Amino acid sequence: MVTVFELGLAIDGFTPASDIAAQAQAAEEGGASVLWIATHLFQRDPVTLAATALAATKTLKIAPMAISPYAIHPAHAAMAVATLDELYPGRITLSLGVGAPADLSGAGIESRRPLATMREAVTICRDLLAGKTVTYEGEVFRIANRRLVNPTDRVSIILAASGLKMLALSGSHADGVIMSGATSAPFVETCLDRVATGAEGRQVKNCGIIYTHIEGLAQAPENPVRRTLGFILRGEHHAENIRLGGASLDQVALRNAFDAEEWEFVDNLISNDVMAAHAACGDVDNVRARFAEYSAAGLDHLIVSGIAHPDDILRALKALSPSL
Repeated sequence: MVTVFELGLAIDGFTPASDIAAQAQAAEEGGASVLWIATHLFQRDPVTLAATALAATKTLKIAPMAISPYAIHPAHAAMAVATLDELYPGRITLSLGVGAPADLSGAGIESRRPLATMREAVTICRDLLAGKTVTYEGEVFRIANRRLVNPTDRVSIILAASGLKMLALSGSHADGVIMSGATSAPFVETCLDRVATGAEGRQVKNCGIIYTHIEGLAQAPENPVRRTLGFILRGEHHAENIRLGGASLDQVALRNAFDAEEWEFVDNLISNDVMAAHAACGDVDNVRARFAEYSAAGLDHLIVSGIAHPDDILRALKALSPSL
């Protein structure tokens, strides 16, 4: 059976900015349709990286992921993607998300009323990009009779979501959803059911990040993926994700080990069973099988993550051709 899906690549922005051009070129050559560039406060600026990646490639689409309206006003987010689209028509996707609570707190930014904030941000960005003169009086944002000078109808809006209400919002208001890495395939299926409920028949794009390590094709060891899974799965909100994935994981012990920086213990807690349920690691055939599982769970666009070296990116993407 042939499983058809799009491949994307996510870059976390932790590597030097000088790497982004080669990373983007490898993504394009490897067949990725979209390069997702993570937005982390206090890390590298994703809009600057996006512009550099666009200049270094010919057809690759770029998505800064996920811009928080708590840190960047929706008008400014719309300005950024409209300007990039003006320079590189049809190659920009806008991804919005609440943002990491710890990062927002570290910047002294409160993140109250997330559902209302995201609903208003999507509405404002969509209206501004459409060229409307916007007067908006919301619970969170206000705009008085303003419009963009360079509107565009080419930018889709993808919402980063995990909670039930936010998933439904992505279905009802956005053009698609992007799901965090470390989600198990059964949890993805459950979440996408919620997206579909919110969509009420609207066509939305289902995207998901998958932490990936292919034995024999990567210069980096598997441990960074294991550590990343530990960082993500320690969150209390991942309890249902873990339960549906079927692997046993002591989240309290994991949180304590992270706080104490007991990295060997963290790696031991993220057992092979946890890796098998929440990532795609192993030889090429096993990783392909895992991608097929995520596709069967409902993802249209599967995003390879955890790989940063251009040579590794190229080899991994070519190995993961969507014709399985």
